[in-house]
Amino acid sequence: MGKTKLAIECAQRIHGELVGTDSMQAVTGMDIGTAKPTIEELEGIPHHMLDVWPMSHKADVVQFRDLARKSIAEIGQRQRTPIVVGGSVLYIKAVLDQFDFPATDPIIRARYEALLDQDGPEKLHELLAQKDPVTAGNILPGNGRRIVRALEVIEITGEPYNSRLPEPVEEIPSVRIGLEIDRVSMDSRIVKRVDQMLDFGFVAEVERLESEGLRNAPTASRAIGYSQVLAYLSGDLGAEEMREKIIYTTQKFARRQQRWFRQDPRIHWLPWNREHLTDSVLIYFDEVLSSQ
Repeated sequence: MGKTKLAIECAQRIHGELVGTDSMQAVTGMDIGTAKPTIEELEGIPHHMLDVWPMSHKADVVQFRDLARKSIAEIGQRQRTPIVVGGSVLYIKAVLDQFDFPATDPIIRARYEALLDQDGPEKLHELLAQKDPVTAGNILPGNGRRIVRALEVIEITGEPYNSRLPEPVEEIPSVRIGLEIDRVSMDSRIVKRVDQMLDFGFVAEVERLESEGLRNAPTASRAIGYSQVLAYLSGDLGAEEMREKIIYTTQKFARRQQRWFRQDPRIHWLPWNREHLTDSVLIYFDEVLSSQ
């Protein structure tokens, strides 16, 4: 069972509403490539943080955090249960934990963004690896936005970016559930998901978004899947090479996220394919609440 389906089933049973932590699902129009749940799949369950910003919006984790926390507060005021689902380690921590973000410097950032445009993310990733190999090992070479941010913080503070990540302290009390999956099954599910995306019209979606300015969108154009399809549309990749690159990049990202989540002792892990998984989640939820 996937995260969203599990969250929907839980929400149906405990009067819940979903709050997403996937920054790309927050972008209007990026549907197939982000596996954004459809109205039919949600079965009437409200899902916040979908279609929040236009494609031209530059991802800002602080803005995202504030909007997500506002949604969580409003759900609580309605006497319903907020269920935070999906997303990356960074966005989940930003929403649920005390997370102070280092300062920014527009001049330094502009310089690295110019290098990104000139040399590409892989070259900039090599520079980051020289300055901070630990952080470089935790950022995909194609993720130009995060590479620029890490280099900016390193230059501002004179310290490795990784050393500034705070110890987890909850801002919003939560019960945290992770779905445990072996690598073979995870890789297989990613292959199946990518093929489904392509069958469902992912290339046509990117073509439409390209006509609306996707190539110039600072964050959306570099999203996993979208950047590879754009390369295909421009003739830089063949169809099969595009598919293979999407699969490879997605698998690599998933493995990295899995390693990061494993470092959080607050997460209670359950097998992704356990029978009656929803029951297991809700039993654990009740056990935690009754012990408090």
